[in-house]
Amino acid sequence: MKAKVIVMPKRSVLDPQGVAVRDAIHHHGVSAVKAARVGKFIELELDGTQTEAQLHEICRDLLSNPVMEDYEVLLEK
Repeated sequence: MKAKVIVMPKRSVLDPQGVAVRDAIHHHGVSAVKAARVGKFIELELDGTQTEAQLHEICRDLLSNPVMEDYEVLLEK
């Protein structure tokens, strides 16, 4: 079983990396990009013995900063 975890800055938090990416894209002449946000993608290979609560605990306590980031977990069998 695999868990794909997507961690992104909260919408209310300034994302300087996203601003830098957007500005670089504009510098290359593509002005259609209005905003960019930069996050993390983590793929976990699981043995299936963990609970969903344990997985959320890992994401909340180790993989993200809950003050500044939101996360999403996608499970694959």
